[in-house]
Amino acid sequence: MSRPLDVIIVSYNTRADTLACLASVFAHPPRDLHTVLVVDNASSDGTVEAIRGPWPAAKVVALERNVGFAAANNVGFRETTAPLVLLLNSDTTVPAGAIDTLVDRLDATGVVAAGPRLVNDAGRPEVSFGRMLTPAVEAGQLLRGRLARSRAAWARRRTERHVSAEREVDWVSGACLLVRRNAALAAGLFDERFFLYEEDVDFCAALRAHGGRVLFTPRATVGHRGGRSGAPRSGAYDRSHLLFYDKHAPQWTPWLRAWLRLRGRAVR
Repeated sequence: MSRPLDVIIVSYNTRADTLACLASVFAHPPRDLHTVLVVDNASSDGTVEAIRGPWPAAKVVALERNVGFAAANNVGFRETTAPLVLLLNSDTTVPAGAIDTLVDRLDATGVVAAGPRLVNDAGRPEVSFGRMLTPAVEAGQLLRGRLARSRAAWARRRTERHVSAEREVDWVSGACLLVRRNAALAAGLFDERFFLYEEDVDFCAALRAHGGRVLFTPRATVGHRGGRSGAPRSGAYDRSHLLFYDKHAPQWTPWLRAWLRLRGRAVR
């Protein structure tokens, strides 16, 4: 069955990465590509002009200010219509067959959202999925992230085992997230209070709250450079972190605020 798919790429001062991402999508398009849309968060590096020249097939929405990752993705949803939507970070590259494999696994398993295995430029995998965040879960996720970056052979083997099994999870990374439009709309799209960070975990929680299931599948692999347009972690990350716990586990918020104050990172 043929079902159109829209690709939404949010960019912010990542001109070279955005062009590379677009090149990979158009070089390896999915079976039924409908629209490729770039939502630019008021970049000052000429991203919009660079796209409109060599990539006339890509639609561009040039925002007048940086509204953040969540809000920009919502703009993308409202500017597109296909029943399937692939959200891509501007610092990703899509190899041949990856999008179609992701769509096939979405259909075969009946989930509402799916994310692939993400690998860096050296081909090393990221830990790009997990359980709903709690302090204990975050500690485990931090450890797995450190192991993924380790040069030790045993750590690499452990990471490979962790990312080699397809499974239903609580969330997958928004760097590459395939979602059914009707499920995203039912969940209310992204919570735009999240400027950057944790918006993907929150979005997947909303999908699950409306009866959806989320899949991580290593059968599809996508390249991800990571952190190319991120705001300073001590600012945007801490605000999103507090917002996430305020929303999902408020009993932990006072402890998180106290921890941030101890580290000289008090957040209003």
